[in-house]
Amino acid sequence: MGKKGKKSGQGKGNQKEGSRKKDITLENLEAGYGIYKKHPLFSRLQGQILVRDKRTMGKKIPYLVNRNGEIYLNQDYFLSPKQWAYGIVHCLLHLAFGHFDAEKMEGCDIRVWNQACDIYIGKFLTDVKFGEPTARSGDDGFSGRKMDEREIYEELLLSGGTEGDNGFMDMVGLERPVIYDKNGKNPYALTFAYALADSASEAVSVAGGHEKRRGHLMGKAEHAAQWFLNHYPLLGGLASAFHIIEDYRICERKEIQVAAVDVALGEIYINPTANLTEEELKFVLAHEYLHAGLQHQERCRGRNPYLWNVACDYVINGWLSDMRSGEMPKGEILYDESLKNLSAEEIYDRILADIRKYERLDTFRGYGKGDFFGDGKRKQMGEDGVTLDEFCKSALSQGLAYHERGGTGRGFIPAGLIEEIRALSMPPIPWDVELARWFDEQFPYPEKKRTYAKPSRRQGATPDIPRPRYGEDEAFTQGRTFGVVTDTSGSMSVEMIGKALGSIASYAAGREVPFARVVFCDAAAYDAGYLSPEEIAGRVEVKGRGGTRLQPGVDLLENAKDFPKDGPILIITDGEIEDRMVVHREHAFLLLKGKRLPFKARGKVFQFS
Repeated sequence: MGKKGKKSGQGKGNQKEGSRKKDITLENLEAGYGIYKKHPLFSRLQGQILVRDKRTMGKKIPYLVNRNGEIYLNQDYFLSPKQWAYGIVHCLLHLAFGHFDAEKMEGCDIRVWNQACDIYIGKFLTDVKFGEPTARSGDDGFSGRKMDEREIYEELLLSGGTEGDNGFMDMVGLERPVIYDKNGKNPYALTFAYALADSASEAVSVAGGHEKRRGHLMGKAEHAAQWFLNHYPLLGGLASAFHIIEDYRICERKEIQVAAVDVALGEIYINPTANLTEEELKFVLAHEYLHAGLQHQERCRGRNPYLWNVACDYVINGWLSDMRSGEMPKGEILYDESLKNLSAEEIYDRILADIRKYERLDTFRGYGKGDFFGDGKRKQMGEDGVTLDEFCKSALSQGLAYHERGGTGRGFIPAGLIEEIRALSMPPIPWDVELARWFDEQFPYPEKKRTYAKPSRRQGATPDIPRPRYGEDEAFTQGRTFGVVTDTSGSMSVEMIGKALGSIASYAAGREVPFARVVFCDAAAYDAGYLSPEEIAGRVEVKGRGGTRLQPGVDLLENAKDFPKDGPILIITDGEIEDRMVVHREHAFLLLKGKRLPFKARGKVFQFS
């Protein structure tokens, strides 16, 4: 009895131990599944995971995958959590890499092919440092060697490999490989490709200081933006820099009917009530990306902001139509075949010539409002201090370079867009250099000539014959002068006026201009007379500092009998002047950066800072 009692006690102990071991096995399986589900890439792979016991799978096989995408896990097989995660992903990768596809394993010995595929996946998981192999290390002498499954298979045949790398065949159904229709593709491979691209773009976004979007239900616009990140490198870099906001309340507050972009904040607003299709959203997003990337808000430079926006819209919509990037939204869109191949500046001039026709048109934001804005402090990208403007220019230039190298071979890019993108990579010409070119046009360097007015020397052999001197023509330089009309109203600081006059003085001296006629203007004109470059650069008494009217100063110069009829006039102002000016002479405006003239200038406009 005692012995029987002892045996009964041992049986109960073994039962408890077996139950405890089974619980640990299930806990490990669940923990391994959790590791797999938390992975940013592998958790997105396609496959149906099913848990079975040893009665179905046997005692020696922990996991299997079949040609139908079903993965079987043996709940009675003991593995560590990392080994279970490894096994689950191992099976998913068999599907993702197309190891059941007939075109890959044509004419193969299925056991050796299974082993080759196991080794290939083992190398891959070792490289990405995921999980823990369930049997051997997974290299079999192949570690560090760039070989695909077929190359591994051929080498295994030479070495006599006959069993799977895991010690068992984990692929079921290899004797009947999967054959796809003419246009059919492996869905597991497609899912893996999209997951790989998506996780890579997410990693770049996180590195750039953006928050993760995982677990967030994407809206239609965000989904369209992901398309640019994953499939369109020309605009993919720009897409990574902007946050998509699909909120009706925000759009209503900002008066946005369809879409708009805030370049300062790095935000694109999409009104969900516009009910755009995904293809239409691609078109709209590409439109806003190009506004930001091509620096349209910076290039406004004193023009009417709304009319400039309309001109830019015509250009962008023409490009996108040619590129077939998405589908043009239905309704009245700013698109005109007759304006193709024209720059935004040229279209703007046409708009001004027929302003009644164009001032009633709608941008994506709505009637009378531009769909790009952002005059605040520019957002910085990451921790290196790069502004969003700089990032956009760089992203667009790099996207074009990738496209031209044949990285995607996707689509056609209009020549006008290529020219504008390339122009972005060129440093802007400083205002003082542009002003110097204007001076060169007005005052070419004096030509030297031979003259007998002051003979330079005589030869000893013929002392009675004078030799000409080679020098500048004094008559040529005597008539070289120009007028300077300076805005001295209260809105112009002394530093601004001093900087502008100093630059003018240096260019005048460098181009052999002995004197310049200077006129100060506020409500009236104050004639300072002819001043040498040294006097202009030195202490000049600035008169005025009241209101602003520059026309009297221009009239004073044009009517002055001692001022040449062809003498050019340079006008320095901050743009806060009368609504109309008439200048009959060759002229140019030196305008404070960020300001604009209240009229269309006939002469050149240089913006100084």
